[in-house]
Amino acid sequence: MKKLALALVLLIACDPAEFRPAKGVKDLPSAKAAHRVHDSTCESIGFVIKAESIEDIATTAAHHGATEFKVLNDRVSTTSTPPRRSTALSPYDAVSTARSIATMSSSLPPTPRHRARDLGIPLEGLPGPRDAITDVPGVMVGFSTLVEGARVRTGVTAVLPRGLGSHDPVFAAWFPLNGNGEMTGTAWIDESGFLEGPVMLTNTHSVGVVRDAVVAWQARTGRLVQPWSNPVVAETYDGTLNDINGFHVTAAHALAAIESANDGDVAEGNVGGGTGMVCFGFKGGTGTASRRTREPEREHQEGGYTVGVLVQANFGLRAQLTIAGVPVGKEIPLPPPPAPATEQGSIIVVVATDAPLLPHQLKRLARRAALGLARTGGCAGNGSGDIMLAFSTANAGAASSTAPTTTLEMLSNAQITPLFEATICATEAAILNALLAAETMTGLDDRTVEALPHHRVRALLQRYGRA
Repeated sequence: MKKLALALVLLIACDPAEFRPAKGVKDLPSAKAAHRVHDSTCESIGFVIKAESIEDIATTAAHHGATEFKVLNDRVSTTSTPPRRSTALSPYDAVSTARSIATMSSSLPPTPRHRARDLGIPLEGLPGPRDAITDVPGVMVGFSTLVEGARVRTGVTAVLPRGLGSHDPVFAAWFPLNGNGEMTGTAWIDESGFLEGPVMLTNTHSVGVVRDAVVAWQARTGRLVQPWSNPVVAETYDGTLNDINGFHVTAAHALAAIESANDGDVAEGNVGGGTGMVCFGFKGGTGTASRRTREPEREHQEGGYTVGVLVQANFGLRAQLTIAGVPVGKEIPLPPPPAPATEQGSIIVVVATDAPLLPHQLKRLARRAALGLARTGGCAGNGSGDIMLAFSTANAGAASSTAPTTTLEMLSNAQITPLFEATICATEAAILNALLAAETMTGLDDRTVEALPHHRVRALLQRYGRA
């Protein structure tokens, strides 16, 4: 039978010493891949195995009465939870389920993981309905994710300030906390105060192709604000897990990210530009969060403005990771990641708000994102490109050239502090959500970066009295 390159995670409630693979099934030769897998509640034990056929996998699943199993096909994984029974799954049921998973595995998203609030992490602030940047009305987010073979782990993220239906510029400002990175188009943001298109995030060596793709898309669809374009494309380095010098991102991937944009829930972790990123020595990637302010006269009611944040988190060293004041990175004795001992990461922070802020105020907002970064332990090391951009969806039509003057609305500086607090809290939460959503990934040169273990985070929060 043709070898299928499938692997299986069994979450079973048996004694590990009693586990025996079925006939035709072999333990994975790689110690890194054959480790026991614990779920987030640490109540089940899993084993990773491989087999030459779906039938062999299903037989082992049935033999051990698996409550959940995961099939990986070309390193893209999905999870199936069979109906609970008092006895083991029949081989027929297991085979049917495994076949359906293998067929769909290339198109389904990764298994969902808990977000920061789900784990009981005591985060400050009042989140929006989705706890995402799309809680800011009009903002859309799209992704293109590349996971191919053993070497390609990258992608593109698109943030559209006014969605796909409008190319009306928004007021914006940016802030480089540490400039060992790139964000194109910022000279014109400084000069004009406007962001005239989407914000694109990708890997360091794909900035050029994504920039050119945005220009072509704007020209083809009539979205050019001027006869030329200065697209905003930012990057972080994913060369630990991705063949970054293979230049696998194409214009089609950038276009796919834009055209897939929507205003719903935002995927996190190993997705889009965050696919191959590493954060604090754990698997990092894309994360998002939002916070709402309350108007002074409605202190105990919902109201005020919304601040949404999206991050591409690829920064920090293991020992620096701090969650709710707990030194999580120092407390988790996992093997060191296959990364340099000195920081070579970066983070891009995109801050959106519906508050009527002008560019000089948005610059202040962008700076506050750095404080959210610091809450998680980040220190903007020399090798890190830590760049923040903030925009406001208020004052629609402010960039219109049809009238000699424009009437604007501006929030008083005396009322801006709650927005600072919301930005700090949302940035911290977005980084933690990126870490918690990301899953263990193996990529370039068989390097594996482990996911942040949820059950260890819970235990540490409890031990330090922060749960």
